[in-house]
Amino acid sequence: MEIIAQAVSETLVSLGTIGNVFSDTWYWILPIPLYIFFKHFWMDHINGAFAGAIDYVLLEIIPPKDIEKSPKPMEALYFGMQGAEKGFNVLEEFLDGQIPAKFSLELVSDGGEIHLYIRTPRNFRNLVEAHLYAQYPDCVITEVPDYVNDVPIVTPNEKWDLWGTDFEFQRDDAYPIRTYQNFEESVTGKMIDPLSGLIETMAKLPPGQKIWLQTVISPHSPSWGSKEGKKTVDKLKGKEAKVESVLENLWGDVTDVVTSLWTALSSPVEFAKSDKKDEQPLEFRLSPGEKDVLKAVEQNLSKLQFRTKMRFVLVGRRENFDKSNVSAFIGGIKQFNDDSLNSLKPQSASKTFANFVFKKSRLRYRQRKILSRYRRRNMDGVLFTMSTEELATVFHLPDMSVVAPTLARVDSKRGGAPGNLPIE
Repeated sequence: MEIIAQAVSETLVSLGTIGNVFSDTWYWILPIPLYIFFKHFWMDHINGAFAGAIDYVLLEIIPPKDIEKSPKPMEALYFGMQGAEKGFNVLEEFLDGQIPAKFSLELVSDGGEIHLYIRTPRNFRNLVEAHLYAQYPDCVITEVPDYVNDVPIVTPNEKWDLWGTDFEFQRDDAYPIRTYQNFEESVTGKMIDPLSGLIETMAKLPPGQKIWLQTVISPHSPSWGSKEGKKTVDKLKGKEAKVESVLENLWGDVTDVVTSLWTALSSPVEFAKSDKKDEQPLEFRLSPGEKDVLKAVEQNLSKLQFRTKMRFVLVGRRENFDKSNVSAFIGGIKQFNDDSLNSLKPQSASKTFANFVFKKSRLRYRQRKILSRYRRRNMDGVLFTMSTEELATVFHLPDMSVVAPTLARVDSKRGGAPGNLPIE
């Protein structure tokens, strides 16, 4: 008992000492963690309030019946969206909670009927319509109700089931995916529409089933490619700078002295030999494949860039819910992959599955979380960067001569009134 009493007494004395130290130092220790917590919750609050006040509109784009264009004209739309890029001063960022503008590009199948949507802030609606009409004058753009409201907010439930995932890049953002310029048929030179396989897969959905592919984008600063992307380019050129701390440099110097001391005392001094390979011009140091990769990366970085969030959801009635549609769709996404450059892949942490303990409740949580994020079109989770060329590849008005007839289309051309009408 005496030992226990002594231990308790010593513990109380130690706690008292800690309390005395804390009472003398709290005024410069506590502000740092409190500031970090306050900043996190404050920014979350004001950013949410600012985002909630934005008025969004959902536009459906109905392509003309006879459109036979490559995805390249669609790049003009993304160039235009860069006009929404804006830098914020301290007051706008920390008091108003202003956040960069974002747009959502959505390819949807509703029981096999294909629809193309763009969700945009209302104040940028004219920007979106002007650039689309400039490239596709015969298309029709209409404001429509949000299709996500056709599915109950609390899904899955007894009547509805769901499977979803976010996508991520396999490699660094500077590496491009396979873009529309590489979808050309080698013999005839005819462009193969990158979306044709995906749309055909989505067109085979039975009634009561829906596939949603969402790409939420927000413009990067125009200087992103020359700043962030330069690190990847330098690495490919063999110019990667190795950053070492002061302690690492000091340890390296001490190690060199110790390991070289005996050699220096027992043998003549030898000077380090230069690496002739590093002195060779770049075109001789790189293999043909490495040159192609470097060229593709530099070309990709020369384009304007967007922060990107891509997610996929399969949702439908339980009576005919078929997860095999997931494999078919993911297979269609793989046509954008290039093993030498970059690839899109499902992000494991976002997939709607659960193993081991509490499987059912954890699965429901994941399913409802990804549906909530889809409905709000937010950019939570893993982001990557896409250029205008990459975006034009994954979302454009498809070649109507090769896609499924279930895609809504304009049957007649639009035209202005004759110029010789009498005016009273």
